[in-house]
Amino acid sequence: MSRIGLISDTHGLLRPEATAFLRGCDAIIHGGDIGHADILQALAQIAPVTAVRGNNDTGAWAERVCETELVKFSDTWL
Repeated sequence: MSRIGLISDTHGLLRPEATAFLRGCDAIIHGGDIGHADILQALAQIAPVTAVRGNNDTGAWAERVCETELVKFSDTWL
């Protein structure tokens, strides 16, 4: 069984408690309002990240983040 971490609304701040909780995940999904590309880079140090852009995610870095994603883990669609 895979452990999937789900986080959102970091707004440019990745709290140590969140990082500690996500350690050991096989994948991480960020649900938007990331705040800065550094957040995605920090999460990627823990596990592969799939992220979607939130309404507060603006600027050149955010243009590379899709508004929607379809993620498949095993035979289960999320």
